[in-house]
Amino acid sequence: MLNRVYRSLDALIGYACACLDLDPSDVDWARNQILALFSLDSYDSGDGSADPAPGGVDDLLESFMQALEGAGLMVQDDAPSMADTVMGILSSRPSQLQRRFTQVERAQGGMAAMHWFYDYCVKNTYIKKSRLDRNPCFSSGGVVVTINLAKPEFKDMKKAAAGNSTAGGYPKCTICHENEGFAGRDKRTLRTIPLTLGGHDWFWQFSPYGYFREHGICVNADHTPMHVDRDTFGNLLDFVDRFPGYFLGCNAALPRIGGSVLAHDHYQGGGERLPVHQARAWRTLHLGGHPDTPIEILDWPGTVVRVVSPLRQEIIQVSETIRQAWVDYDNPDLNIASQGPEGRQSALSPSLVKTDRGYEMSLILRNNGVSPEFPDGIFHVHPEFYPVKQEPIGLIEAQGLFVLPGRLVGQLACLEKALVAGTGLPEQVADFNLEYGEITKALQGSHDPDQVHEALKSEIGSVCARILGNTAVFKRPEQTEEFLRGLGCR
Repeated sequence: MLNRVYRSLDALIGYACACLDLDPSDVDWARNQILALFSLDSYDSGDGSADPAPGGVDDLLESFMQALEGAGLMVQDDAPSMADTVMGILSSRPSQLQRRFTQVERAQGGMAAMHWFYDYCVKNTYIKKSRLDRNPCFSSGGVVVTINLAKPEFKDMKKAAAGNSTAGGYPKCTICHENEGFAGRDKRTLRTIPLTLGGHDWFWQFSPYGYFREHGICVNADHTPMHVDRDTFGNLLDFVDRFPGYFLGCNAALPRIGGSVLAHDHYQGGGERLPVHQARAWRTLHLGGHPDTPIEILDWPGTVVRVVSPLRQEIIQVSETIRQAWVDYDNPDLNIASQGPEGRQSALSPSLVKTDRGYEMSLILRNNGVSPEFPDGIFHVHPEFYPVKQEPIGLIEAQGLFVLPGRLVGQLACLEKALVAGTGLPEQVADFNLEYGEITKALQGSHDPDQVHEALKSEIGSVCARILGNTAVFKRPEQTEEFLRGLGCR
């Protein structure tokens, strides 16, 4: 059985040399580090030939884990952590990887370097791409819906915060730089790239379970609380100037409206244009003193205005004017209160993308006030939609990409089967009474499987769009226009 262990290890090392930049001079060292994990003090490579790659790094790792288990060197429950340990040894050291990133960037530009870095993180298994590719995903009702099978469901921000905290004092939180290579959370394969934003140290890392193409987070090197201010806009501009193919934005720095790691300042972004980026303008205004900087009220279920200019200072000044006005805005008739028992309740979620028009800064107006009718949040998902989505709506979903819980795979399949059979709403999915009734009405008596499948997707997209409407602080674009005109926009 040990021969199989040695052969599969040699195959992994061959993969690391070919795909992970493992230097031939380091092969013996790497092999010995891995042998030491299993207290193996001898090594027999047989005829020197390794088993051929069965189809990729996932297959190579599985083969190695099975060989270890068969030899009595590991139990199955330890396989994920052991795979992380092995791949951490075979991956480049952070300094080596950062030097390579710099080389690629100097030769081919920032986006080429990011693409290279993403590809490396897939190859070293930090990004679980094979799992991500299994997530259901479809477009409907103007939004994109994905069901993340690997993501735990957090129904409120207290649980989300608990799920994203670390019990001890090191690292201080789940996104601190000290997590790079940290065994305590199986982050041995995590690699980061240092950045400078606004003259301060930040770093970039990709998300292992990304919600969209090349999804990553940009993290302040200092463990400092989340905040959105004038400097935030400049930081986002610095990032897209260096990586113009990515968007970058951040959650509003308040609980109940998205951010789950409020203790550490960070942004999110990546290489995909989200639905809000394609949203058309309902009306365009201009702020006094800034005649060449359009402010677009978006035709969008949530409350979003878009500031457009090729000039950095115009983006910063106009965005900051809107931010300052919004965080102090009160309108009792619309249930908007800037202050509450816990302090400030209004904040912005900014998101920046670079286009042919210049910079486009989307400013998503958020408020986390509560009421007796809506104790989870006036502008939170309303209870009738909880069967589909109960978690707080963060930056990514506010831009039209909904990440729904994995339980929906089975629940939607149950609904679909019942709709095709015409048997009525099954008891195990009784909470979906609203959705079932709306789909039944849309089908007009049809039980055709294809029509049912499309009607079900259409319904989920419609629910997600209505959830965005729940989060809208201004339910009609005319109200957004009135707010902007109060700032002097014309």
